[in-house]
Amino acid sequence: MFKDKLALVPNLPGSYQMRNSDGAIIYVGKAKNLHRRVSSYFNRVQTGKTAKMVSEIADFTYIVANSELEAFIIEINLIKEFNPKYNILLKDDKSYPYIEYISKPYPRVKVSRYLNIKKKDNKKLFGPYPNAYAARRIVNLLNRIYPLKKCEGKSKELCLYYHIKECLGYCSKNLNQTELNNMEHEILSFLNGNDKILTTRLEKKMTEYSDALNFEMALEIKKELEYIKIVMDKQKVELHDLTNRDIFGYYFDKGYISIQIFFLRNGKLVGGKSDIFPIISELSDDLEYYIAQFYSRHEVPKEIIFSADINKEMLEGLIYTKFVIPSRGPKKKLLEMANMNSKLNLENELELIKKDEYITESANEELKELLGLKNLHRIDLFDNSNLFGSFSVSGMVVFKDGRPSKNDYRKFKVSIDKNDDYGTMREVIFRRYSRVIEEQSEKPDLIIADGGEKQVVVVQETLKDLDLKIMVCGLKKNDHHKTNDLVLEDLSIKEIDRSSNLFHYLTRMQDEVHRYTINYHRTIRSKGSISSILDNIYGIGSKRKKALIKRFGSVVKMKQASIEELEEILPHDVAEKLYTFLKDFK
Repeated sequence: MFKDKLALVPNLPGSYQMRNSDGAIIYVGKAKNLHRRVSSYFNRVQTGKTAKMVSEIADFTYIVANSELEAFIIEINLIKEFNPKYNILLKDDKSYPYIEYISKPYPRVKVSRYLNIKKKDNKKLFGPYPNAYAARRIVNLLNRIYPLKKCEGKSKELCLYYHIKECLGYCSKNLNQTELNNMEHEILSFLNGNDKILTTRLEKKMTEYSDALNFEMALEIKKELEYIKIVMDKQKVELHDLTNRDIFGYYFDKGYISIQIFFLRNGKLVGGKSDIFPIISELSDDLEYYIAQFYSRHEVPKEIIFSADINKEMLEGLIYTKFVIPSRGPKKKLLEMANMNSKLNLENELELIKKDEYITESANEELKELLGLKNLHRIDLFDNSNLFGSFSVSGMVVFKDGRPSKNDYRKFKVSIDKNDDYGTMREVIFRRYSRVIEEQSEKPDLIIADGGEKQVVVVQETLKDLDLKIMVCGLKKNDHHKTNDLVLEDLSIKEIDRSSNLFHYLTRMQDEVHRYTINYHRTIRSKGSISSILDNIYGIGSKRKKALIKRFGSVVKMKQASIEELEEILPHDVAEKLYTFLKDFK
């Protein structure tokens, strides 16, 4: 098929790009020898995911590099830019939470995601905590036991925390530096793994409460002590040199690789991460790319323990840390434990993964055939929700090759000031895809509107105004708000077999876009989004908004207020509008 073109590929390092019939890049790889690697896809029998990928290749391109490291960097950049469907993509993988200790200008502890942490000299990081609940509970406990600063900014007046002895009064008091230093020493000692100081403090408090016959508080302290014991018991000490390191184990079988990472911090095992995915290229290439991508969004430790199946020098040149390939000793035992866990994970989950992939891929393929599409990689789905006709929102979810792509989800606040579902749809589609045109970002192969024929027409008309050709369908619900039929591009109705994989696939997508939009709606209606609700009342600007929030604190209390009480802050006509609006608010 590509015999003449393959003959021209040089025996040099570089990055290659596989393209489908639309010219879209579906896979990016790197190689020490481009000719040998690219030829290998076409001169041997392929199986599994690789065979599926090869069946879609209509062309290939390549970029010659000066070294394998340079080829690797080109590969990483191209994957980030094009998101090829067959590359390992961790874009939905959240970075783990850490506990931040901030010493200046005031001592504080808080939970932060690694990607959101700004590195400064006055901060110390502890983690990662794969269990976010554990990190939050530890921070809450430290804030209760130690008089740390808990409020934001600097006030001239002492706050409630000072009067209940949970703050030293950082805003307006001269502080005892010795007391601060002792507190910092205890907190850092605990976060580094020494729980004796904290447990001793808790035991003392529990005794004080018990002696004062405050058994409810004594029981609460007892529960905290038990939780700390559980957390600390899980952190089995494996190495005693206090070096932060990751242990990278893996197991490969039947075209799939299972990865198990252990996080060791200050000599203690604090948690781990596991992943299973199909191999498309060479095992070492996919391993190296996974490692590079993982550490682009997670803390890089001082040492990574791995096996000999990677290009150690290349990864050290890219990630700037030490890769250790142990041959004996405790590090070797840790690596063997990680490898054993990855093997068990693959054996336990492989059949379920294969079954799930088959169902998803077959349903996506069935939808592609039904609609007569050449390719069906990306689907954008839209749903609208309004707040009593006065506040509208919309959500867009994205499925790629049958799976949610949560990094591509989008929320929309809509300017329509009445219950106009079609107007909302028109505005959202225009905003979304005019931006796609402007940024030249990825277009979907299919747009699905959560509605019937009229919604489909509105989307089609808006796309026509933008001079975009994208297929549009609608998901029509029955009287019980369940998926009923598929509205095709020509507005004909296609009844879907209720027992088919396609029906469950469409229902899953519809449920996901509805869930996402409703959750956004609920967020706006929550206490933390009072200001968003107040934005809808003409005559309420930023100053009045702040005054209302300060006076009432929540929508519930604002709703309970009389017009006279609202008039203490607002003019009569504005107070009436707000009163009428909140009257129907649920």
